[in-house]
Amino acid sequence: MARPLVEVENLTKYFPITRGILIQRQVGNVQAVDGVSFTITQGETLGLVGESGCGKTTAGRTILGLYPATAGAVHIDGQDLMTAKGADMLAIRRKAQMIFPDPFASLNPRWTVNAIVSEPLRVHKLFHNEQERSERVRNLMALVGLSPRLVNRFPHEFSGGQRQRIGIARALASEPAFIVCDEPISALDVSIQAQVINLLEDLQDQLGLTYLFIAHDLSMVRHICDRVAVMYLGKLVELAQKNDLYENPLHPYTQALISAVPVSDPAAARRRRRIILQGDVPSPSKPPPGCRFHTRCPRAVDRCTESEPVWQDAGDGHFVACHLL
Repeated sequence: MARPLVEVENLTKYFPITRGILIQRQVGNVQAVDGVSFTITQGETLGLVGESGCGKTTAGRTILGLYPATAGAVHIDGQDLMTAKGADMLAIRRKAQMIFPDPFASLNPRWTVNAIVSEPLRVHKLFHNEQERSERVRNLMALVGLSPRLVNRFPHEFSGGQRQRIGIARALASEPAFIVCDEPISALDVSIQAQVINLLEDLQDQLGLTYLFIAHDLSMVRHICDRVAVMYLGKLVELAQKNDLYENPLHPYTQALISAVPVSDPAAARRRRRIILQGDVPSPSKPPPGCRFHTRCPRAVDRCTESEPVWQDAGDGHFVACHLL
């Protein structure tokens, strides 16, 4: 079996809520991520799905250290992110990179492509001179399907799909082992999305990369991911192999998400039962007691409002947190 490359244990990230003008005082917390645990083995793609605001992006950025964690532990290739400082933190950042969702905002408009892609090379001191760095940039451009002759152009001279390829090249510059793909296709045209997904799969095969793939598109997640984790209001509610999760969802929230995935067969679509969730998502600053999903769950019982469900193994690596299991 492949070894765990990324180990996340009880990861928690709270954002303080403050009031006051001259004197700021804390009046509460936004519980963006609350006790999330999972592992990602080398060469695997783990999908992370859920509604907007459930904490997916915050979890991804906290795993990389872009947000300081409130509690918990993160180990990347055996190195502890929480205690790393200085050279140790720089070594972790070389191994773990991120592809951002918006290629229009994630690239510096004042820099050429050569400067953007070569910046990680300068930070990590991977090459001795500018000529070697420029050659590496040209190789990366070819690797992501762009002409090396375009390295002296600026981001505004490229289309959205080309800009995202530049962002992917930048993420690959430091030769990472782990990449957080934060909705990398959400801002792209549908015709371009498949090209970017195919590129990510080809790069994974060539370079042995490990992905945390954050997305809303459940059909695309099933295509690219090996396992899928479902988040709701800062907590994981289910985690399983992709086929097991899609064919046998155990948590009522996962069942509602899967029921919303379009199918191409009209006859099959007519036979499906669409699960419509009632009410709004509660505020992460005041999550409900017990199971956080009980305010919208069509199958909730009294126990759901009183105690938090335990994370348990339903068999064959299928984990779920639900009293109704």
